[in-house]
Amino acid sequence: MTFDELKDKALSLPYEPGVYLMQDRTGTVIYVGKAKKLKNRVSQYFQDTAAHTPKTRRMVSQIDHFDVIVARTEFEALVLECSLIKRHMPKYNILLKDDKGYPYLRVDLREDYPVIEMVSRTAGDGASYFGPFGGRFVTQHVIDTLRLTLHLPGCGKQFPRDIGKERRCLNFHMNNCDGWCQLPEGQPEYHRRVEQAVMMLQGQYKSVADELRTQMEQAADKLQFELAASLRDRLRAVESLGQKQLVTAGTMANTDVIGYYQSQSKACFAVLHYVDGSLMDKEYEILAPADDPQEAVGALVKQFYLARGAAPKVVLLPEEMEDAELFSELLQERLQKKVHFRTPQRGESVRLVEIAQKNAREEAERVTTRTERRQGTLAALADLLQLPEIPSRLESYDISHTGGTDIVASMVVFQDGKPLKSAYRRFRIEDLTDQDDYASMRQVLLRRLRHYLAQDAGFSERPDVLLIDGGVEHAGIAEEVLRELALNIPTFGMVKDGHHRTRALVNAQGDEIAISAVPSVFALIGTIQEETHRFAITYHKTLRSRHVKASALESIPGIGKKRREQLLRTFRSVRAISQAELSELEQVLPKNAAEAVYAHYHGPGQKEEDTCG
Repeated sequence: MTFDELKDKALSLPYEPGVYLMQDRTGTVIYVGKAKKLKNRVSQYFQDTAAHTPKTRRMVSQIDHFDVIVARTEFEALVLECSLIKRHMPKYNILLKDDKGYPYLRVDLREDYPVIEMVSRTAGDGASYFGPFGGRFVTQHVIDTLRLTLHLPGCGKQFPRDIGKERRCLNFHMNNCDGWCQLPEGQPEYHRRVEQAVMMLQGQYKSVADELRTQMEQAADKLQFELAASLRDRLRAVESLGQKQLVTAGTMANTDVIGYYQSQSKACFAVLHYVDGSLMDKEYEILAPADDPQEAVGALVKQFYLARGAAPKVVLLPEEMEDAELFSELLQERLQKKVHFRTPQRGESVRLVEIAQKNAREEAERVTTRTERRQGTLAALADLLQLPEIPSRLESYDISHTGGTDIVASMVVFQDGKPLKSAYRRFRIEDLTDQDDYASMRQVLLRRLRHYLAQDAGFSERPDVLLIDGGVEHAGIAEEVLRELALNIPTFGMVKDGHHRTRALVNAQGDEIAISAVPSVFALIGTIQEETHRFAITYHKTLRSRHVKASALESIPGIGKKRREQLLRTFRSVRAISQAELSELEQVLPKNAAEAVYAHYHGPGQKEEDTCG
């Protein structure tokens, strides 16, 4: 379908709740959305596309056709949206990456030798299930910790079948297992240990510790000191485990706190689990930045709890969730419990959300490389300037002079967000003696871009964006040069504030683009402007210093403007003139003038390093 056909179809949709499925030419679903009124929501995609974010523009550009499913209620639309996102995993929806599911622990205490095992889902088989946990690694860590604490086997042998068949393994000799494979009468104690593991999974550390303490004291009373020492070690391990609060909040949390943070390159969704006011666990996932953080939080919260099949009584959110009440109804239907979603405005709950936000930020920044930060900044710049692609090569220009003399220009290059000093270039303005920044800028850009068109060495790279130190007039001059050369390069002036800092960018039409709202872009443009100005000023000072030194030659008797220029053409610098022998000077100047120059630099009272007279 053409864009106009898509727009007409969207405008023909009903004002009813439902879901829409955007599809590309292959029929692949690339986005699933929910709407209170299908016509209003879907038609927005095909109205003012310039107002869309780059990600939305890319998505819309790939839509070949779309389908809608009208629902009877918003609740029905929500259920359908969640189901379709899980089924299609659309490219442009915000998605949690973990597609392996969230494992549970299964223990069947009806068995003589019950085993703590990891399973993908619960089943109505009468066994006890704990979880879900944050992932397979975390779940295996829970199993290993319980096994080592209670000295349960980790060898994979099946009891009672394998009792007495093999020698005790290394785990026994390392005091990690009590050697159940050689204990024919050990079933009651084995079962008691697994029951203690279940109690710990339920958070009953104190009960397990009390039981072990009683057993230890009884063994000591019976003078069974070796057994008492073993029980003491297990008691210490359980108490230590209780302090660390091993069990994740999938089974026990009564409050979850959501944190979300995104930079230009990374986003992080974090969940802090609290039990009776104590932080028990943290889960987080690193994601790509979203167009709308508020929408992202809502989408991730839905996936998080629906995938786990478990939720606490209260979930504290950093942003209002548009359909929080509807989702609460869905969880009540699925989990048979009421879950309250709140966005706190004051009190302790606000502090908890701030902690979750801080955790999300720290995790996102921890995994973000410098290169990714720079790329994120350039992506944000492209968004602000509405560029078709993320720019790689930024070129900036500035003019420097003193009262119209020694007019110079600098060209500074930033490649992928970093200064590329090998590509910096300096220009001496030719045939201009008056202070005319516009004419100077025009000359510089013409020279630079003609070099590009001719593919001359040092100028063969095409800039993605031109940044001109100045306002709308400077941007206009650049646009004139580009039209003259039939080039199309986005060009902007760098507008300064009262403190000589870049506060905005402006195009040739006078449209200002504020950059202060995006700190990374503000810092990048400010750095480019300062570097361009520094490079121009440095070159100007160098030329000015040379001229001052050169003009000092005219203070020597017999040396005027022409002889000064003749000396500089021959010796190239004032320093070389000052170090020349008399015979060398006589080859350029008449004898009297040569003697005067030599005496000036080598006569009584002259320091050897004095090169400017």
